[in-house]
Amino acid sequence: MKKIFSIFFVLTLLLTSCSEYQKLLKSTDPELKYNKAVEYFDKGDFARATTLFEDISVYYRGTDSSEEILNYLAQAYIGQKDYYSAINHFQAYLKSYPKGKYSEDAKFMIGYCYYKDSPDARLDQTATNQAINAFQEFLDLYPESKLVPDANRMLDELWDKLAYKYYLNARLYYNLGNYMGNNYLSAVITAQNALKKFPSSTYRDELSFLILQSKFAQAQQSIVTKREERYQDTIDEYYSYINEFPDGKYKKQADKIFNDSKKAINIK
Repeated sequence: MKKIFSIFFVLTLLLTSCSEYQKLLKSTDPELKYNKAVEYFDKGDFARATTLFEDISVYYRGTDSSEEILNYLAQAYIGQKDYYSAINHFQAYLKSYPKGKYSEDAKFMIGYCYYKDSPDARLDQTATNQAINAFQEFLDLYPESKLVPDANRMLDELWDKLAYKYYLNARLYYNLGNYMGNNYLSAVITAQNALKKFPSSTYRDELSFLILQSKFAQAQQSIVTKREERYQDTIDEYYSYINEFPDGKYKKQADKIFNDSKKAINIK
């Protein structure tokens, strides 16, 4: 009996809440809608808050409340994980209030929204690059901001994601081998470019070993006149790898490549 009463009570509350919200939507009192929108926002009901703020935004345009509404709207869209709409509202805020009281936060949050929209490294990285550009603009404008550590942390993650994208591309070239061209050379060039562009990447070990691995595979499949030169290049690359990663995660495989390369050109 108590369970049935509890369910009935909850349903009654929901129906009452919906009825009140529907009446609110039909209201012609913008101040009431504004106050209720703030109330919904504070309770985490971002969908209702967004609807009400959007409804009264035109009425309050050009007033002091407009700045608050734009900020509320952008934050409410974040609450719904609608980062695209949030970015649009933060940009609208900055256009209307370039020196407003939320301008610093808005600039940071644009980068944050792009960061949240950044997909897996295997997919298109447009949002990742947009996030990087947005955070760099933020750091240029607000170098003393308390948000700088957070911006730098997310920037590091974004750079690393791009480095991983390079690694995946280089690995793909390696796996293609000599199919329709010298893909080992493409693997080497792609990995080398990644190391130059992202020198602090956490994938530096993987990229460096892939260069060694690709040079060795290229040497193995070379014509006789180029074989010795390419095995020697592999040996030189081994020393570069070991100097940087004496205890690297690929040391055992690297040592085997080194020994096989020496054996191939009769170096003891």
